[in-house]
Amino acid sequence: MQNIKNIIFDYGNVIFDIDFKIAQASFQKLGITDIENFFAHKAHNQLFDDFETGAISPAEFRVGIRKAANKPELTDAQIDEAWNSLLIGTIQENHELLLKVKEKYRTFLLSNNNEIHYDWIINYLKTTFQINNYDEYFEKAYFSQHMKLRKPNINIFEQVIKENNLNPSETLFIDDSPQHIEGAKKVGLNTLLMTEKPAQLGDFLKANGIL
Repeated sequence: MQNIKNIIFDYGNVIFDIDFKIAQASFQKLGITDIENFFAHKAHNQLFDDFETGAISPAEFRVGIRKAANKPELTDAQIDEAWNSLLIGTIQENHELLLKVKEKYRTFLLSNNNEIHYDWIINYLKTTFQINNYDEYFEKAYFSQHMKLRKPNINIFEQVIKENNLNPSETLFIDDSPQHIEGAKKVGLNTLLMTEKPAQLGDFLKANGIL
């Protein structure tokens, strides 16, 4: 891809498999109805935005789930298990691939995340791949709950650009969510919608002239 010097990667369903349908089914088992309005890929209850921006704590998030399910007896473990059920995993080849991309470009991670998922993922990386975090694989990894911002709002893109002195015209943003792509376009970033499963990330990058 011509003139691209920097790449910002999304995490979920770009590098790491997630499945919203599994989480929807898990929340329904907890007693939550009208699941498409409560939690879906393109829209969800304000509770999730607040959690992803660190505006509420894990304890407050769990209180919100209990209220939504109308089940005050739900345990922390039950709620965490349902919430984490959307996290599927990744493959070692993707970590090796990220190192190859990092050799050619300045690379960054920009993920809408939250404390419960983040802790699960870090533990998963340690136990499955003996990786402590993503520091080795990107120049910097950004997570929404630490930034107090989330995609697709333009301020999260503006912060990454400013902190790293990036030229948007030389920077590519890769994400699987059309609404996040639209947010990135508003600040002048080049964009690429991820259309494959994370297991095909290498083929996707090659097909689009990145590798």
